Amino acid sequence: MDANLQFPDQPRAELDKTIGELISHAEHVLAVQGRLRELLTATRSVIDALDIDRVLGQIVQSAMTLVGARYGALGVIDENRTLERFVHCGIPAEQVERIGPLPHGYGLLGAVIDSAETIRLAHITDDARSVGFPEHHPPMDAFLGVPILLRDEVYGNLYLTDPAAGFFTEEDEQLIQALASTAAVAIQNARLYDEARRQERLSKAFSEIATALLSSRTADVLSVVAEHVALVIRSRLVTIAVPADSENIRIAVAHGEGSADLAGTTIPAITSLAARAIESGQPITDESHERTFLDGRILVGPGAAVPLTASGRAIGALCVFRERAESGFTRGELATIAEFSAHAGIAVSLAWARADRQRLDIIEDRARIARDLHDHVIQRLFATSLGLQALSAAIPAQSERIDEHVSELDAAIADIRTAIFTLRGRQPGAQQTRDRILAIVAELAPALFRPPRVTFSGPVDLAVTGTLADDVIAVVRESLANVARHANAQNCSVAVVVDDAGVTVTVDDDGDGLGERAGVPGGTVNLAHRAADHGGDFSIADGTDRGTRAQWRVPVTS
Repeated sequence: MDANLQFPDQPRAELDKTIGELISHAEHVLAVQGRLRELLTATRSVIDALDIDRVLGQIVQSAMTLVGARYGALGVIDENRTLERFVHCGIPAEQVERIGPLPHGYGLLGAVIDSAETIRLAHITDDARSVGFPEHHPPMDAFLGVPILLRDEVYGNLYLTDPAAGFFTEEDEQLIQALASTAAVAIQNARLYDEARRQERLSKAFSEIATALLSSRTADVLSVVAEHVALVIRSRLVTIAVPADSENIRIAVAHGEGSADLAGTTIPAITSLAARAIESGQPITDESHERTFLDGRILVGPGAAVPLTASGRAIGALCVFRERAESGFTRGELATIAEFSAHAGIAVSLAWARADRQRLDIIEDRARIARDLHDHVIQRLFATSLGLQALSAAIPAQSERIDEHVSELDAAIADIRTAIFTLRGRQPGAQQTRDRILAIVAELAPALFRPPRVTFSGPVDLAVTGTLADDVIAVVRESLANVARHANAQNCSVAVVVDDAGVTVTVDDDGDGLGERAGVPGGTVNLAHRAADHGGDFSIADGTDRGTRAQWRVPVTS
């Protein structure tokens, strides 16, 4: 062959061009083959996961790797086609904290949701639907949004920005669409798995709550409820709150990191999510990411409050709060919180029923004691008194001493009759007038030489109520205080009598009498004014033998 043989220039150029095209096509095929391998790898990694949070995170990471995107996010939508979860990658956590609340699905994100179609842009700002970014958000340019569809049902949307090449290609779009189809199946499987696990936890939680309901300690049941809510619902803090007064809410139970100091504290009702739920009787949600407790020591994000109902009325609220960077609550989660709230309401209702049963038992026991005192003790004392009177007539020399003993027996019978009336008439747990008078006597007893003798006659608790009861308490307190300060007495007594004439309070002592203090105005002037307000009168004078008698009288009809 001739070494100098050469191809013509034109055919040679065409051959070189053809070889170049073949090489380019081969390289493209190899690149596509490589990207398909990457898609297969991404598909496998997505399908392998079952935990919903892990699945969502894996989808975003795989999509970013597949097209070389710097930032990626996945929004899961609920039945109302609004974002219920938003998982993002590429932005540092500290920057996310500065940005604040997660997106709600407006602008381009909302456009992908509404249209359920892919949106690919070379520049985000080129689309009129773009609403910009919040403060501290990193700048983003190229955009690719792909809906995650399965049998025409939208599960969510995949968002990618800022690819390494500077723009997204049609091939990038096709690859992400293929991944999104696989992601829809993975999300559906993860949801089913998550629901199965949730039902398992619910079943266990309700079983343990039912066991706790058999306990007599309601606070323990509420603690169990709060603890299991935190196991079933993703949360930062769980509380059960009840009204403290008209302006404050008291946190009865708290569960979560740093909540040990929260239980038992009160917060203003005007800022409380629980107060709104109690007032409305409906579940309340709050997307705020700025709620704090204990002067900022506990920071929480979105919250939900469900009324805690007992005997047909809202008596409190079960509240659940997320971490600050997390999204709000789904409809299913609100339904679950409502189930737990119903169990808490049952616990409170059972506690009330137990308390009512205990009160009935006490009333029945007191009625039995009252019958025994009346039918046995009083009759025996009365018989003894009659016997002593007969003995007094038979032994004249000892008649005076025997009469003193008879008087003591009569006084004892009067005291027992008062005790019987108290046992029959008072309601356990209620602060009756007799209780208040005895409490005042016990309070002032250390200032006296010996504790005063206290007697009641008539329906004191029934007749002496409201402002009249407050005035009677003031009379007893002021009179005993005067005895302690001025009388120098060894004995004193308080008698409260209710009869047809009205209410009479008499305080006697065996001290030095009024002496120079007679006619000197003091705290007794107020007692006279209190009596006059009820149409009555007040007097204080030296006793018949010695000491002082203070007497306060008002009509019973006042």
